[in-house]
Amino acid sequence: MDNKEQKKISYVIPCYKSALTISGVIEEIAETMRTMSYLYEIILVNDYPYDNTIDVLKRLSNEDSRIKVVQFARNFGQHAALMAGYQVATGDYIVSLDDDGQTPANEVKKLIDKLEEGYDVVYARYSHKKHSLFRNFGSRLNGWMTEVMLKKPKDLYVSSYFVMRSYIKEEILHYRNAYPYVIGLVLRSTTNITNADVQHRQREQGRSGYTLGKLLGLWLNGFTAFSVVPLRLASFLGIFAAGAGFVYLIYVLVNKIVNPLAPIGWTSMIALLLIVGGIIMLILGMIGEYVGRIYISLNAYPQYVVKETINIKAGE
Repeated sequence: MDNKEQKKISYVIPCYKSALTISGVIEEIAETMRTMSYLYEIILVNDYPYDNTIDVLKRLSNEDSRIKVVQFARNFGQHAALMAGYQVATGDYIVSLDDDGQTPANEVKKLIDKLEEGYDVVYARYSHKKHSLFRNFGSRLNGWMTEVMLKKPKDLYVSSYFVMRSYIKEEILHYRNAYPYVIGLVLRSTTNITNADVQHRQREQGRSGYTLGKLLGLWLNGFTAFSVVPLRLASFLGIFAAGAGFVYLIYVLVNKIVNPLAPIGWTSMIALLLIVGGIIMLILGMIGEYVGRIYISLNAYPQYVVKETINIKAGE
């Protein structure tokens, strides 16, 4: 047995209302792994305990001991589900992918091959995403946010389908606070990251679990979890507002000296007060967001709560 045959791949899949799709994903992984000389395990984290998804996951786990199941007590979000799956994963390589079949599990070899070239993390890159216009816009906005806030290289595409080495997973698990953001945790762990081109599929069942509110929450988490850039931007905004107010004051005084009969600009004054007041409230809200997250972290708010596990031995 050579070194490659001894390596193990852990698939970590957050599950959200995926009773109709997850079986197809598992079958595709099994078919793909028959063509590759690796051991493997599949970790399914059920992040929506309010439907019959858990029944499907239990059936799959009973049929194959390599399938492990983590059941959350309530919905904690995709990134919390990934953290729970990483806690259980024992592989040399950890693959994260979606539960809806849009991320092609049968192309995982492309990511693994790139990893074995010496990279620490490899993200799948899609030539054309089969998401809605809303989701595609959200992805672009998220990409911009990670460039500005997290110093992501502009030529690096990040997605929910990626593979990393086990030591990166261990570094990610050092993060114990609430509101995990996996992209930020990866980017702060290594810069040895690349892309592998794969195909993105059309969703066959259901629709995305990411609503506008959830996407906004995810972006806000990325803004505040790993960067103080928003606070710096707020400071610059305050300086700009103060400067604009000073310039306007000079304009009013000069205008009054030059033309004593000029009417006092009550309308423009009120508008200026509203603008400055809005900026102040924005800055206070941003500071409050940071303070609130500090408070929650100090109170040991959990990333997730596990209700039950299946096929997971003690210590895993």
